[in-house]
Amino acid sequence: MTIQLQYSQVTVNDVDESLPFYCDALGLTVVNDVSNGGFRWVTIGSDDQPDLQIVLSEPHAGRSQADGDAMQELLTKGSLPILIFATDNVDATFEKVRASGAEVLQEPIEQAWGPKDCAFRDPSGNTVRISQLVAA
Repeated sequence: MTIQLQYSQVTVNDVDESLPFYCDALGLTVVNDVSNGGFRWVTIGSDDQPDLQIVLSEPHAGRSQADGDAMQELLTKGSLPILIFATDNVDATFEKVRASGAEVLQEPIEQAWGPKDCAFRDPSGNTVRISQLVAA
């Protein structure tokens, strides 16, 4: 028996507003773009991990009104789980993402627990960290 992560979901205020951050700044590509019931889901991925995709959707997509409202509130507060990406060059990735106009939360720094990382907010306020393991 095997098991692997196939999809992870990220709630965003506006899929179209989020795509430049995830695709242009981070270098991911659109894999699938689906509309259903007045809502839209877009899956994005990386050639480096073709079996893993991120689903971008709005708070009310596929949810009840009450659940969508609760997700919107958490998104507005910046309380949703963070995303952590790995890169082979955190400094170059940081400069590319910063040049896109993304809000910088933390410039690259070597953490006491090992990685060198940085952090941004996506256009919806989600925290996105980018990590590079430091050679021992």
